[in-house]
Amino acid sequence: MSETEKTQAPKMATGDRAILPEGARTIPVYIMGKRYEVPETLTIMKAMEYSGFKFVRGAGCRGGICGACPTVYRKAGDYKIYFGLACQTVVEPDMFLAQIPFYPANRTAYDLEEIGGEADAVHALYPEVFRCVACNNCTKACPMDVDVLAYISAVKQGDMAKAAEISFDCIQCGMCASRCMGEMPQFHIGQLVRRIYGRYIQPQAEHLKKRVEEINSGKYDKMLEDLTSMSKEKLTKLYTEREREPDLAPSGEWMPEDTQYL
Repeated sequence: MSETEKTQAPKMATGDRAILPEGARTIPVYIMGKRYEVPETLTIMKAMEYSGFKFVRGAGCRGGICGACPTVYRKAGDYKIYFGLACQTVVEPDMFLAQIPFYPANRTAYDLEEIGGEADAVHALYPEVFRCVACNNCTKACPMDVDVLAYISAVKQGDMAKAAEISFDCIQCGMCASRCMGEMPQFHIGQLVRRIYGRYIQPQAEHLKKRVEEINSGKYDKMLEDLTSMSKEKLTKLYTEREREPDLAPSGEWMPEDTQYL
């Protein structure tokens, strides 16, 4: 295909009402109860944009990480409720879907320095954790395949390290809470135990401790003053000419020639 033909060829739909290629197949989906015809290859998010919806909220990274686009849907003739992220889940024929950009859940106020690192602190802040009946609906609803029941069980048993490890991939979308018979906000509980783990349980990195001491001693004050006083043009030149680590350098072995700020 020539360059001219490429520019004149119809574009595949990308959420902006682009012209579909000849022969492209569309399928019916129901968004907020209304039927739309959308290209079969689109994700739910792109299909909604193709249908005329504009995401004012409920869209963030578009890469399956931020948890801003949880979606609940059903399939025609199937009694099950399905869950996914709109930016990752591809549309299917006769899909009935709705967006949940925020799932309501109480976020208990706490001061991490005051509550300490014991499990009793979590139990006191979220006593509903003991209402868990091990139905496992929370795990079934998780779009990241996190074993939600397992980390809630670890919290109940007082094992904060285990709970933090199991819940590590949580993206705070709230889908687990939407299906919980015990009405607990699992995603907030998991976030709290990870904070406790990082503050009180995980061994502190010696290199980080050293760097904090250097910052507090004023080692980098002069450098920051110099940078903030530079013009945009000089900063751009300094950045583009900086010494860069080679892409294939073995981890932890490369060192720059100028080590005064390390």
